[in-house]
Amino acid sequence: MLRETYYIIFGWVIMVVLLIIFTPKDKIRHAYVIFTFKQIMTWILGLTVAELRLIKYPVRSFAYANKSSFDFEFFAYPAFCVLFVLHYPEGKSTFKQLLYYFYYCTVLTSIETIVEKYTNIIEYIHWTWYISYITFFITFFLSHKFYRLYFKKVEIRP
Repeated sequence: MLRETYYIIFGWVIMVVLLIIFTPKDKIRHAYVIFTFKQIMTWILGLTVAELRLIKYPVRSFAYANKSSFDFEFFAYPAFCVLFVLHYPEGKSTFKQLLYYFYYCTVLTSIETIVEKYTNIIEYIHWTWYISYITFFITFFLSHKFYRLYFKKVEIRP
């Protein structure tokens, strides 16, 4: 259990560093909006998945508060989404945009699968890696669309 706690702390540190390095100073307000929108989605979906016992999180922060992974649903995944949306290849070909989705979903699914296999942080019960992949794709898509819609409307105002 102590080893898993170190992994969770390491994940927090890595995500904070990545956010600091890859979030442009002029896009910090944008990052907050993306992060908060993603938290709303992932928190609801994560709680639902955990409560339906599709995934189990044996080692987690705030174990007595809920069955979901606060660390992943509330911080790591929304932070990863900030990087995804802020660096999305706008104006590029559809193929490059799909490749971008493929890359981010593959990286995230690979990390989750490794964590599921070699640690006690996550345990698939009635879940598989490809359901995670599809879920990542859909939530990235929704986050990107929301971001474009939100900032299109905000920037038009005088």
